[in-house]
Amino acid sequence: MYLIELSGISKSFPGVKALDDVQFNLKAGEVHALLGENGAGKSTLMKIISGIYHRDSGSYRLDGNELEELTPKTAQELGIAIIHQELNMCTDLTVAENMFLGRESHLHGLIKQKEMNRQAKAVLDELKIDIDPTTVVKTLPVSKQQMVEIAKALSTKARILIMDEPTSALTEREIVELFRIIRDLKQQGCAIVYISHRLDELKEITDRVSIFRDGRYVATRNFSETTLDEIIAMMIGREIKEKFPHMSVAKGAKLMGVSNLCSGIVKNVSFELFAGEIIGLSGLMGAGRTELVRAIFGAEPIEDGQISLDGEVISIRHPLDAIRHGIVLGPEDRKKQGLCTELSIRENVGLANLDRVCNRWGVVRSGVEKELTGRAIKDLRIKTPSGEQTAKNLSGGNQQKVVLGKWLVRDAKIVIFDEPTRGIDVASKVEIYNIMNELKTKGIGVLFVSSEMPEVMGMSDRILVMCNGRITGNLISKETTQDEILRCATQFTVQ
Repeated sequence: MYLIELSGISKSFPGVKALDDVQFNLKAGEVHALLGENGAGKSTLMKIISGIYHRDSGSYRLDGNELEELTPKTAQELGIAIIHQELNMCTDLTVAENMFLGRESHLHGLIKQKEMNRQAKAVLDELKIDIDPTTVVKTLPVSKQQMVEIAKALSTKARILIMDEPTSALTEREIVELFRIIRDLKQQGCAIVYISHRLDELKEITDRVSIFRDGRYVATRNFSETTLDEIIAMMIGREIKEKFPHMSVAKGAKLMGVSNLCSGIVKNVSFELFAGEIIGLSGLMGAGRTELVRAIFGAEPIEDGQISLDGEVISIRHPLDAIRHGIVLGPEDRKKQGLCTELSIRENVGLANLDRVCNRWGVVRSGVEKELTGRAIKDLRIKTPSGEQTAKNLSGGNQQKVVLGKWLVRDAKIVIFDEPTRGIDVASKVEIYNIMNELKTKGIGVLFVSSEMPEVMGMSDRILVMCNGRITGNLISKETTQDEILRCATQFTVQ
């Protein structure tokens, strides 16, 4: 008997049918991976299971009993908890206050703070998560906030736990710890739905896998009886022959020189970037990679050092300076820093190109704005009904393409990507890689940050390794190894 059984589930939003007659089932004490490209309908189905969305049609059974429409509260009462891909925290509250938000302990109308702290510590200790429950959440790194989300879900005594991209912000060590927690939960009979685009990690924990494509159910398999190549083929409807389609292009003239740059934790960083070259920035979390690219883009103050472009020293005090010089950045957090999610694709493209779309009186020329938007949609193959689609209604991969598209229509000289493939599917990753290759062929210099070592090695011409804010390795990609990169990444680590 299945713990959860759904059949004939359909759900539509304006302009798109997110789910079309899909099915899904879940057993107690199993990890069931739900896979598919961005926009396949995975998160939509999970939001139906957890009461966030109402289904348009179909049946939903829990413990064999037919369920009517749920709310998030009633789903929680039934033992269903969801950990969203985008963290859902009140960052000014403490860990304990977040864990028991809406379920606070009261006495005569007063919150029993000490009791909540004690209960939170008990849950954290049980999971072997070393976080003080009195810590204010905004002071924690994203990886620790993710662990708090997991503890919060489990504090509800959930029988069914839905994890949507839980490892996207975790270090390798924290992923190992998460998998230990998942195995413990399985032994206790907890059923886990696991959504991830990191397919290689599935072999560690997965019992069964279900694949969706374009809002439709494709298949369910025992994970041990299928291969990753078969799963990918079912996800996208075709075989991907090359995960990292690296293209060799003759290196051109020096585009950018960075000399002894200092900014926050970044200390005395120097390197050169040539036309038609892709440089990958590697290193452990906190190494200073994001801080470096944000300083080059003008989003962080440069305390010392200089940047030259085409042989001339330039001054970058804020992002507008960088943009005027042809340096653009696709930031790490696309929703908070790269997009206005409540605006349309057209409006997002227009905001990044006001100098082009506005006339001399500051009035937006709608024809120019639409032309640039159409160009971005076509060149990056953004899946959307039109340029008027609201950004928040796009899949993660297509949101990332909008972030890139709004800059690429500017004909930039240097394009910086910070974690460009985080949280997107295999096929969308290959499309991003192909965009990088297209930039190379146009003589554009590409600098990209990635926490995935195979990606850095597969797509870079050179790899700059950072540790403690410094460059500790300048490696030729095809001549190096993961061990060498890791040695450089830990060269200045304090023991």
